Amino acid sequence: MSAVEAGGIRLNVERLSGAPTPAPGPPETVVLVHGIATDNLASYYFTVAPAIAAAGHDVVMYDQRGHGRSSRPPRGYGIEDFSGDLDALLDALALDRPVHLVGNSFGGTVALAYALRRPERVAGILMVESEPPTAAWAKKMSGILAGSARQLHDESTLPQIEEAYGRHEARLVRWATRLLHGTSIAEDIASCPVPAEESWRSLHVPVCAVYGANSDLADTAPWLESLLPRCRTLTVRGHGHSLLTGTPETLGPILLDWVRDGHRELVAP
Repeated sequence: MSAVEAGGIRLNVERLSGAPTPAPGPPETVVLVHGIATDNLASYYFTVAPAIAAAGHDVVMYDQRGHGRSSRPPRGYGIEDFSGDLDALLDALALDRPVHLVGNSFGGTVALAYALRRPERVAGILMVESEPPTAAWAKKMSGILAGSARQLHDESTLPQIEEAYGRHEARLVRWATRLLHGTSIAEDIASCPVPAEESWRSLHVPVCAVYGANSDLADTAPWLESLLPRCRTLTVRGHGHSLLTGTPETLGPILLDWVRDGHRELVAP
């Protein structure tokens, strides 16, 4: 692992180089953006990232601000801060060609916000169990974070969590507790400016949105296709929100097909 200074924030970064004998077609750069609070780049590293690199592509994973081993400033957690970090990261890594963004949950929201901000730098987006940053999204997300903060009022519950779910889960909860209580993330997301609906209708970056059929977000697929001009949606039967970690063997081929040819019709498993 390494670190880069991006916009005054230290971001922890992991890169996997493409295989020496890649699949047909030019190698692409795929940037993986993780979810919020209990997530970090490891959720990609141990699931789909190796397969992307084995197919010959360059893979960039990073811990978003406040997460993993990246900086955790006390303030500055609006969606514009997260998308600004992504822009600064691409600059720091000298990635001057358009990249493919893959965003899981909150990471997909960041990817969409970034594409609206810098469409010329984005070849396409695959978002997994994600939604655009709207006023309704900000209200819902800040409520979830505030509720989680009340539940995780301190670290005294960690021994019970470790006993029930294991050491790894307890470590993620410890990081989340420090983020929720040591920063203004819930307040910043609640008050952050969000793009108007008309802005989304002008976004011509190709988008593929993948949802678990059992997820609450699956019902938003028709609305998302009507909102984004170049959007298609897929649902994966038998799964809910945890697609990335729950069925990477299903998500991986969808992701690779999208990177290889985002304009081709994809088929849900």
